[in-house]
Amino acid sequence: MKRIKIAILVSIALIGGLVSVLLWVNLRDKGSSPAEEKVSKISTEGADVRLEKIRFIEDKHGQKTWELEARAIQQYQEQSVMVLEDVKVTVHTKDGKSFVISGDRGKVFQETKDLELTGNVLVASDDGIRLKTNSVSYRHSEKRVSTSDPVEIEGDQIQVVGKGLLVDIEGKTFKILGGVRTQWKARGKG
Repeated sequence: MKRIKIAILVSIALIGGLVSVLLWVNLRDKGSSPAEEKVSKISTEGADVRLEKIRFIEDKHGQKTWELEARAIQQYQEQSVMVLEDVKVTVHTKDGKSFVISGDRGKVFQETKDLELTGNVLVASDDGIRLKTNSVSYRHSEKRVSTSDPVEIEGDQIQVVGKGLLVDIEGKTFKILGGVRTQWKARGKG
C-alpha cells in the first residue's frame, strides 16, 4: 500500500510540474509585469530574446496554482525553442499540498510542447518524498514522461533506486524500467 502511495505521489509530482511548465509556455504571450522579469537589451548566444531572474505565477480564482522561477530564459524563434537555466517550478494542488521540480537546464519545444529538463533534476513533495535523476523528458503528443538515467525515489521509510523511468499520464501509471532495488528504512524510536 505504501509503494502505491509513493508511486502515485511521484507520478503526480512529475506530471504536475511538466504540465505547469507547458502552461507557462502557452501563457508567455500574455506578458508579465516589470517586477516579475528583467529583459536583457542584448541578445546572447544567438537568442532572439533573453529574460533574466524571472518569476511567473499562475493564479486561478485567487489561489496560486504554480510558480516558475529561472535564472534566465532564452528564446530562439527560428527553432521555436526556449532554453531555461536554473529552473524551479512549484506546483500547488487544490488540497493545499505542493511540490517542487528543479533542474540545471530546461528546453521547451514550442511547436510540439515537448520539454526536457537536465542536470540535477529533483522532484520534492511537501510529504517528504524526493525523486532524483539527471534528466527527464516530456512528450506532449504521447502524454509520457521518461528518462533512461538512474533514478532514486526516497521517502521517510523507503528508498527505491533503478535505471529508467516511464510515466504514462493518461494511463496513470509509472514504471522504473530496470535494476530496481528497494530498501525499507527503520522507523525512529519514539
